[in-house]
Amino acid sequence: MDVLDQSEVDALLAAVESGDDEEEHSAGRIFTRHRRDLEGVEVRPYDFKRPERVSKDQMRALQTLHEAFARNFGASLSGFLRTIVEVKVATCEQMTYSEFISGLPNPTSFNLIETDALDGQICLEISPLIIYPIIDRLLGGTTQDLFIPQRPMTGIETRLIGNVTNRGLAALSEAWAGIKEMSFNIASSESNPQLVQIVPPNEVVVVIGFELKMSNRAGTMNLCIPYAVIEPVMDILSAQSWFSQSKQTRTPEIADRVVRGLDRAPLGVTGLLAETTITVRDLLEMRPGDVIVTEKRASTPVVARIEGEKKFLAQLGQHRGKRALRITRAVAKGERV
Repeated sequence: MDVLDQSEVDALLAAVESGDDEEEHSAGRIFTRHRRDLEGVEVRPYDFKRPERVSKDQMRALQTLHEAFARNFGASLSGFLRTIVEVKVATCEQMTYSEFISGLPNPTSFNLIETDALDGQICLEISPLIIYPIIDRLLGGTTQDLFIPQRPMTGIETRLIGNVTNRGLAALSEAWAGIKEMSFNIASSESNPQLVQIVPPNEVVVVIGFELKMSNRAGTMNLCIPYAVIEPVMDILSAQSWFSQSKQTRTPEIADRVVRGLDRAPLGVTGLLAETTITVRDLLEMRPGDVIVTEKRASTPVVARIEGEKKFLAQLGQHRGKRALRITRAVAKGERV
């Protein structure tokens, strides 16, 4: 609420006494050099203290990008803590840095993050309401009757929560890889956000708010990105150019990464000699030396299966004293073998 000084109060009292409502009648006049009908023109107030420097398309792209970060971070935390951790984007808005700082609790976990690909720092704030349950979980607790202390974190607690923030930075790097390859690292940490001034108070920042849920506990996490930091990549952040880039330029790199991963994956190869059916009684009475008769000739090709899928026809034989399959041809799609 704005406080009026004495001169403004006197002016209001004088206007009330004289019944002056000229301002009400004179509002809405528009002057322009172009001759056109101005009856349907909509006039909106503009606050120069909070300029919207990020377009709606870019905000949507940022929200989509960090929704992918939330999914990856939640999966990483779930595996690390051995319990289900849900992370989702709650808000994505732009404001001034002073408004962001004024809305944070004290004490809290306030981390300054740097990257070599961009100039400046960004902020990652994690609420104590979820930090201490995570620390209690790491130390073997159940978080049922946990008391949230109103004090800065100790050195041991800071080291423990560093394992969580490092996983968050890894997920953040993976999410931003579609825009620009970059790696994030923590420059410093602070418990009182009022003592940290990375940009001027009236500088525009983009704040992405997250909700973290773990069993019966919940808390918030805020990522503050100054506009000056991401200004060099703002052209890429429009939704259309971002998605088109991910489909065109990133596809060969992603395909190459998948191929390299699959090259090292072991696969089970089996040779299907023949198939038949027997009764349960015959199976129970089967002894060493018994012969199972099938309708398949010995000269018929063997079906080679990869992880249970019929892929090739092969000839059974030996190679250097070991049983081997010699591939003759691939099995066509829909072929009955």
